[in-house]
Amino acid sequence: MRPLNLRQALARPGFLLSAWPWRAAGYLLSSAPVGIVVLVVLLLGVAVGGALAVFLIGLPLLAVQAFAGLPVAALERRRLRLVDRRPAPTPHVEPVKPGLKAWGRTRLREPATWRELGHTLAFATLLWPLDLLAAALALGVPLALISTPVLMATVGGGEEVRVLKTWLATSWPEAFGAAAAGVPLLAVGGYVIGVVAWGRAELTRMLVAPPEEPGERVEELVRSRVRLVDAFEAERRRIERDLHDGAQQRLVALTMTLGLARLDAPPGPLAGQLAKAHDEAGKALEELRELIRGIHPKVLADHGLGAAVADAADRSAVPVDVAVDLPGRLPEAVESAGYFVVREALANIGKHSGATRAEVAGRYEDGRLAIEVRDDGRGGAEAGKGSGLTGLADRVSVLDGRISLSSPPGGPTLLRVEIPCEWTERFA
Repeated sequence: MRPLNLRQALARPGFLLSAWPWRAAGYLLSSAPVGIVVLVVLLLGVAVGGALAVFLIGLPLLAVQAFAGLPVAALERRRLRLVDRRPAPTPHVEPVKPGLKAWGRTRLREPATWRELGHTLAFATLLWPLDLLAAALALGVPLALISTPVLMATVGGGEEVRVLKTWLATSWPEAFGAAAAGVPLLAVGGYVIGVVAWGRAELTRMLVAPPEEPGERVEELVRSRVRLVDAFEAERRRIERDLHDGAQQRLVALTMTLGLARLDAPPGPLAGQLAKAHDEAGKALEELRELIRGIHPKVLADHGLGAAVADAADRSAVPVDVAVDLPGRLPEAVESAGYFVVREALANIGKHSGATRAEVAGRYEDGRLAIEVRDDGRGGAEAGKGSGLTGLADRVSVLDGRISLSSPPGGPTLLRVEIPCEWTERFA
């Protein structure tokens, strides 16, 4: 497997024969021109902005210097590819709103912007000179020793040559001895420059492309799950609207047409078939209405959770006492989750519990919607064995809520739901 970065390449025996030493040297040497340009631009910006500050014209120019790290960091993430093939994504988030003002506000509030500004200042004043010095020592010294015989023959006229500006080689054996000493030093320099470039790249990655924190990943996962729930709710409402305004109206028209045809038809086989078709159309219409009510009941959208729970209790197979006391309307996702939990619980009571009576209580307390569903049935219910509550528990957990179920053998059964939320008077 090919190494992804300089650290992996350094651990391999063929490092000196690969392209990685050259990539490391190119990474360190390319710091100098970039750093010099950045230093000049920063000095010019501060000088011009400071000179014009007395006329207030330079204040915006000085303020813009806070964003100086952004283009430098973007260039550094690209330069990292010389020594590190791993992705280096930008740590910045997209502004919520379009426009330059929203972009500037978002960037100023991000820690990444100030990290990149600090990196830019360090890069322009300290890092690029250190990169250049490391490359010069690791490569310049061995190459100067290896070139001693050539310098002896050309510059020294075959008599003497000064080596590394420190000692004088006055004979050919000394010149070739210096060249022989330079070969292993060049091999050592290859590793030195690799280690320095690796350390420099890791520092750059830490400042301009830091790894995402686990907490940030969890937060983004929660946000994505909430977006999925919102999209699912929007799709449910669209399906409910299409069925209500489309298929239901067609079935109503069909039922009326069949009813009129049934009245006009003379007695006989045709009248019997029309009567049967009319009855089937009526049953299909009732089933469609139940389906629409189950997808997203209109009473929930128009009148809120309390009215929707009361409507579900009226249609329950088991008599239900309802005591829902809420101060106002709740967020749509919370109302929807609470309603479907109640509806599923009442359906389970009617099918499996053998209960003679049930009770639904709902209230808003301590910033939470709390719903309790009780029944006097036989108990023994388990959330994971076909009760349908597992999916609802996942749905509630997206809203940072929780479901608890107590159902000992012999009963009673208590289902409790808690969802943190804030109430609103948008429909009050």
